[in-house]
Amino acid sequence: MILDKLIKARHMTKTVNATKKLLSERGESNGASMASDVIENYNTLDDDQKNQYFHYLAEKFNPSPADVLNAAQMYAEAPNADNLVWLMKVSEAPRQELLRRLNRAPGGTGMIIDMRRQLLKALNRKPELKAVDADMQHLLNSWFNPGFLKMYQVDWKSPAEILEKIIQHEAVHEIDGWDDLRRRLQPDRRCFAFFHPQLSEEPLIFVEVALLPDIPASVAPLVDKKSATVEPNQFKCAIFYSISNCQPGLRGVSMGNFLIKRVAESLKKEFPSLKIFCTLSPIPGFTEWLSAGQSLGAINLKPAITEKYQQSLNVLDLKKTSWSERIQAGWHPDTCSPKEREALESLCAIYLMHYSPHRGGNSVAKFHLGNGAKLHRINWAGDLSKKGIKQSAGLMVNYLYDLEKVEDNHERFVNGEVIFSRAVSQLI
Repeated sequence: MILDKLIKARHMTKTVNATKKLLSERGESNGASMASDVIENYNTLDDDQKNQYFHYLAEKFNPSPADVLNAAQMYAEAPNADNLVWLMKVSEAPRQELLRRLNRAPGGTGMIIDMRRQLLKALNRKPELKAVDADMQHLLNSWFNPGFLKMYQVDWKSPAEILEKIIQHEAVHEIDGWDDLRRRLQPDRRCFAFFHPQLSEEPLIFVEVALLPDIPASVAPLVDKKSATVEPNQFKCAIFYSISNCQPGLRGVSMGNFLIKRVAESLKKEFPSLKIFCTLSPIPGFTEWLSAGQSLGAINLKPAITEKYQQSLNVLDLKKTSWSERIQAGWHPDTCSPKEREALESLCAIYLMHYSPHRGGNSVAKFHLGNGAKLHRINWAGDLSKKGIKQSAGLMVNYLYDLEKVEDNHERFVNGEVIFSRAVSQLI
């Protein structure tokens, strides 16, 4: 026991010393080998020690408050370029230079992503590490700018290592083995992923697309590995039915919106017959929002919508029987009453149309609406899986991408406005 503690303490000491050396003047000139030493020593730490190491970075690598104050006063008195550059220099945490030097080592980029993955797991319990996370995210946003990323189509001829990672990281509709994956890579399906030059065998994020004659209302046919393929002369719609992040350490680094737009442009060139680009999306958190029964007063809705919201909640009466209890009792979209269906569709429309731009709004809706899509249709019984019924009462959504209007729609959403179709508004 004592020996284990001594060995762990030695590992931490070696990691700290290697870090100091890397950030020294000598580390500037011989950065790659010294960065490799930090990586090698960091990888000997267990999870608790890694969190201790993050505390060390948080405490010892902050900007000097006196230098920042002095530089800010100089810039306030004489707001010229030289004083601004000096203020920017002294206000940057030395952690950022440490991370830049780490990135020079072979495997450094992947190591920093892994460090952030570990850091994010601790962040809720250790808010004092927020500045360390902010520095990491700031640099990762630059290094993983879409201009540096390569988009490739993943198909059945792709390396087995990459195909295995697609199966592993599919987060929306689980891939049930190789036969399921093979169907998702048939000619009427597409899978595209972003890769980074420093992580050539690691997909960062991928999107799955179905090429169909019409906009689907249900996901089951899209993920049915025994479904018949569609002939190319029938392709009218490109349906984005799943998008998955493969690197938890890149959370908050914007890539998905650029991937969808690049995929749409690529498919339009390949198939000029495609006229519609649309999603079939889940609504995670919808039933949690229902169960919370939150007041909508702060959103400043019209009285008629607020009344409809309350009437619909009264129909469901979730205070009497919770959503999970209803599911356990056998609740199913195919057998529920017409009044319950109307109430759920109305509440879903209110949730997506009016709650999405606000804090706590649906994450998937924020992604697509913020990406310039239009709230096109809410589909009853769109996802009858256990997960779909639990998280959204089986409802799914089509977000429509009109490539000529995405910029305008994006700007309007940023200003708090959701663009929606008449079909959705009629549900309220």
